[in-house]
Amino acid sequence: MSADAQPPIDAKRQSATGLAGLLSSVINVGKDILARRRQAAAEAASGDLLAKCKQLLHHRGEASGLALACEVMADYQALDDANQRLFFESLAHDFAVVPDDIIRAAEHYKAQPTATHLSTLTKLIEAPRVKLFRRMNMAPGATAVLVEMRGSLLRWLPQHPHLAPVDSDLRQLFVSWFNRGFLELRLIDWNSPAAVLERIIQYESVHEIQGWGDLRSRLRENRMCFAFFHPALPDDPLVFVEVALTAGTPNAIAPLIDKTQEPAKESDLDTVVFYSISNCHSGLSGVSFGNFLIKQVVEEVGKRHPKAKRYVTLSPIPGFCQWLDKQQEQLDVDLHEIRSTARVEGAEVAQTKQHQMLALCAQYLVNERGRGNQALDPVARFHLGNGASLHAIHWAADLSEKGLHQSAGLMVNYLYDLDSIEENHDAYFDQGEIAISRQVAKHLS
Repeated sequence: MSADAQPPIDAKRQSATGLAGLLSSVINVGKDILARRRQAAAEAASGDLLAKCKQLLHHRGEASGLALACEVMADYQALDDANQRLFFESLAHDFAVVPDDIIRAAEHYKAQPTATHLSTLTKLIEAPRVKLFRRMNMAPGATAVLVEMRGSLLRWLPQHPHLAPVDSDLRQLFVSWFNRGFLELRLIDWNSPAAVLERIIQYESVHEIQGWGDLRSRLRENRMCFAFFHPALPDDPLVFVEVALTAGTPNAIAPLIDKTQEPAKESDLDTVVFYSISNCHSGLSGVSFGNFLIKQVVEEVGKRHPKAKRYVTLSPIPGFCQWLDKQQEQLDVDLHEIRSTARVEGAEVAQTKQHQMLALCAQYLVNERGRGNQALDPVARFHLGNGASLHAIHWAADLSEKGLHQSAGLMVNYLYDLDSIEENHDAYFDQGEIAISRQVAKHLS
């Protein structure tokens, strides 16, 4: 190929380019249509975001509707915090269901349970804002903006709980839009696009990645990273897991991340360790990907490394110190002293405190329950809900500031035994039983 010759265009890229050009053309036509209508009707309120939302909700024209959706999304993104909250308030009140209409339709269906009356009732039960969100999603790139919108909404919820119905509607839409069937699992390596690697650094929420050198270290020599992607966010991961192959079950995070131990022989690598799982978008909170991710990564790693027979995590315990803090008086625990003691792992003075903390941690993970009789700790809730068992608790396993602050340096191994995952899952949700090892049982006794 000569220096001036151009490589052939990839078929998918050509198709995407053509689609983008078509959308742009349709949007431009739609803008012209909207401009003519607004000038003819002299609607002063047409520039207002809420007026545009109501117009979009009842709009029927395809080209002009697409252009209007683009305007709505652009106007939303231009809102400052104060006006953003007002917009959410309007979604909660002006685009809500009408109870009287629902009751009337339900009475009609009760009197005559016909398909027509059921259809009318079904439409009235769905809040108009749901239809609005669907129409907003017609705009190019709108899915990502709507995910960010819910992330912003979640920050307002603690002070404004009446906005919860708006959050619920968005979450239900996302459960459908981000269905497992749409997700693509990718192996992230040093040759992945720079935009993806930058986001991995940005989104890592368990063990912070200290720049490009640290990232490269986590992507080589028996280290892997897998992520789920969605077609609407092609270079923006939804959730990712960092994986290490080790000889035996690890009991501390530093050797995994810093690689301070001598590298094991490949023939000795018998354990697959999930040491960091990061959800990338707060707006997708409550939309579960991690359980699918773990199970599919187990399958993928098994193909690449068939000699590795044990699958475990090395997990944080983010709620432990918060729980301890509430129990300090009755448990006679000095968290400051515990954290200081954890730093001198081998000192004899640490032994009594060490046994006490391991027992308290076992109690917290196994006996302390939250909503639905599920484990109180969020990470425990995730892994136990996936069918893992509580395998081991380790003292002085994470001596970073974050690790000491949230769990006094303790970490946990959850074991994914492929032969008992489904049985553990059913027992956890049906009977509230948590599968534990003998080692953990000793802490409890």
